[in-house]
Amino acid sequence: MEDIERIKTYLLRLQNTICSALELHETSVKFEEDAWQRPTGGGGLTRVLADGDTFEQAGVNFSHVFGDKMPAPATALRPELENCNFHALGVSLVIHPRNPYVPTAHANVRYFFAEKQNHPSVWWFGGGFDLTPYYPFEQDVVEWHQYASDACQAFGPDVYPRYKKWCDDYFYLKHRDETRGVGGLFYDDLNIWEFERCFEFMQSVGNHFCKAYLPIVQRRKNNTYGQRQREFQLYRRGRYVEFNLLYDRGTMFGLQSGGRTESILMSLPPVVNWRYHWSPEPGSPEAELYENYLKPREWINR
Repeated sequence: MEDIERIKTYLLRLQNTICSALELHETSVKFEEDAWQRPTGGGGLTRVLADGDTFEQAGVNFSHVFGDKMPAPATALRPELENCNFHALGVSLVIHPRNPYVPTAHANVRYFFAEKQNHPSVWWFGGGFDLTPYYPFEQDVVEWHQYASDACQAFGPDVYPRYKKWCDDYFYLKHRDETRGVGGLFYDDLNIWEFERCFEFMQSVGNHFCKAYLPIVQRRKNNTYGQRQREFQLYRRGRYVEFNLLYDRGTMFGLQSGGRTESILMSLPPVVNWRYHWSPEPGSPEAELYENYLKPREWINR
C-alpha cells in the first residue's frame, strides 16, 4: 500500500496545481470542491469551475476507488483479472472554454492495482492528454505536440510516436469517420518498465499538461468572436458528447464501478447543439477544421 499512498499524494498535489493555474485566468469564480464516498469502497474529490470569463466549465477530479471485483471495462483485455480485488486512482480533467478560439482540453493520469488469492498481483498506469479545437491555429497544435513529445523524451525516442498514434486511434469517432480533435498522448496498461520508471512517466505526463495548454489559453481567450463562431463551437461540442458516451473507457469504468455519476459526467459540456445533416461551407474556416485537422497528422519534426 505504500506505493498507492505515494501515488495518491502526487495526484492530490497535481489536482491542486492544475486548479490553481486555471483560476489565474478567471476574474472572480473559483473551483468548488465536492467530496464524495463510494458505498462499496473509496471516494474522491470533485472540483468544478462554472460560468467563468474564460472557462464555461472546467472539472478536475481526483478519485480512489477499491473493491473486490474489477469492473468490466478494466477486464475487457484482461479476463484473468475477473473477481480480483482492486484499487483504481487517478486525476481526470476536462476544460470547456467560453471562447470558440480556445480549444477544449482533456487529460488524465491513473493507476490500477489488482490481486486475488493464489495469483501474483498486477499493476499498470494509464493516461495522457488531448486537444479539441474548434477554430484551430497551427502554432497552437504544433506547440501542444511539442510539449507532448517533451513529456516523453527522457523515456525513449519511440515513446512519443507510439503514444501519439495510440491517441489518434483512440479518440476516433468511427460513426463520423473523424478524430475528436488533434490528439496528443494516450497510453494504457503501462508496466513495461520497473514501477519507479512507470511512475515517473505518469508524473511527466501530468506535469506537462499545464505547460502545453495554458499558453494557448492565454493567446486566444481574448479573441473576438460572434454568433457564427459560438454556434459552431456548440455544434462541435456534440462530437465530444458522442465520444464520451459511446466509446470512452474511463466513463464506462466510472459508471460500472459504482462511481459518482455527477463527477463522471462533469466531462460533458454545459451547452451543446446538434444540427441535422449539417456540413461546413466549402472554403470556410469551419471547413478548414474538417479538411486539415480532424485526421491524423505528424505535427512536429523529431
